[in-house]
Amino acid sequence: MNTSSNPHFGLAPSPWIERFAHLVPPGARVLDLACGYGRHARFFAARGARVVAVDRDAAALATIEGTPGIDTRCADLEGADWPFADQGFDAIVVNHYLHRPLFPYLRAALRTDGTLLYETFAEGNAAFGRPANPAFLLRRDELLTEAAKGLPPLRVIAFEQGFVEMGDKAAVIQRLAAVGAGRAWPPPLATGRNGQDWTS
Repeated sequence: MNTSSNPHFGLAPSPWIERFAHLVPPGARVLDLACGYGRHARFFAARGARVVAVDRDAAALATIEGTPGIDTRCADLEGADWPFADQGFDAIVVNHYLHRPLFPYLRAALRTDGTLLYETFAEGNAAFGRPANPAFLLRRDELLTEAAKGLPPLRVIAFEQGFVEMGDKAAVIQRLAAVGAGRAWPPPLATGRNGQDWTS
């Protein structure tokens, strides 16, 4: 199978997702939304999580079918009903995907002590290429605004937005790591591969 044209196949996890993966404990039930070829599903399954990997691309899902710890679900997240009504997740991971009508469903599906890791393209990215449609670009501070909705709001661990270089491509990205109000406070901060705090 030729996967060279798909940037999500066979790649390491996003550094942002990897940095805050410690907020997702082994055994957690994780929803990998619009998972593509499942790089984050594989990553969390290898860490002992029970991952539900959902995407509308059956061919992409077939590449991770049967992987221990991963349950695949082929579903249209935009043209059909939300497929996880009355289900809860300890963590929800979203990378390079935006469909704003799903925000309330994600919030409802996240358990009170759960973790939300979100990273995708943002306003200003049109200057560097696709996506350029505002429907697929987060507005300034939008993830912070969404985290503040609901009672109680999510607790933000980290937030970034701005220009980045992604290999040979420039982009504008917005990133959020947040936990539910039921999480014991304070949560541990991320450490680098050498065990040192990221700020040191």
